[in-house]
Amino acid sequence: MSLRLHRGWWAFALVTLIFSGVPSFAQEKPDSPQPKVQTDNADKPAIDLQDKEANDEVPKRIFWIIPNFMTANDQPENQGPLTKKQKFDIAWHQFWDLSAHFGNVIQAGISQAANGLPHYGQGWGPFGERYAAQEGDQFTGSMLIYGVIPSVLHQDPRYFRKGRGRTWSRIGYAASRVLIARTDSGNPTFNVSQIVGQLGQASISMAYYPKEDRRLTGVLSGWAINQGYNIGWNQLKEFTPDLGAFMKRHSKKKKQSTQVQDGRSPLTESN
Repeated sequence: MSLRLHRGWWAFALVTLIFSGVPSFAQEKPDSPQPKVQTDNADKPAIDLQDKEANDEVPKRIFWIIPNFMTANDQPENQGPLTKKQKFDIAWHQFWDLSAHFGNVIQAGISQAANGLPHYGQGWGPFGERYAAQEGDQFTGSMLIYGVIPSVLHQDPRYFRKGRGRTWSRIGYAASRVLIARTDSGNPTFNVSQIVGQLGQASISMAYYPKEDRRLTGVLSGWAINQGYNIGWNQLKEFTPDLGAFMKRHSKKKKQSTQVQDGRSPLTESN
């Protein structure tokens, strides 16, 4: 292993130590970091069609791969404030999920093939440095955006899915969440966690990127590109549950159609 590769992994280790004091690291990861609010079924109002659509199941992984632990339907049972531990649970899930590491391998491979940040060079050693840098970016970004800044500023790091209304209204809402977040008390506020968090992550990365590539213009351009990426990412978080619900309905109708063709009643199939 080259000396440069050693420096890449030591940089990642240093970044990890910076945040080693955050809560929940040594604790078992829960299945879901979302708060649970107990409600009395007798007090629940009737749910109309729009509310039913707004309650579509939110997948923990988009397309079964991309981690999506920070999304919740904008419903009363999800609107309670998160504790600091729950915020860091979300951050930890975002970083530690296996698919995130697999994605970092892919990004490092693409960067190597395209000779991104060319001062890394080529070969297995530079590939390892690229991968270590991706892991460092993933860690600092997750901790700053979903853990540290939301805890300090009392912001809710989750994306609250609208799930109702016209399509263009939902598209606009999802795009606006790049700039608008919620406080722990539920009030709208400037999304410092996302905007400043990603800028902080890009600034920290200058400690372990090649010296020749540590330029402020690179930090700012990367940060701007990420904001465009966030707009698209929010669209996936908003509309993926719609796709999942459509596929379930289609599968159910297909099954019922098959049962009718076979001369079986869907209502008595389970008996």
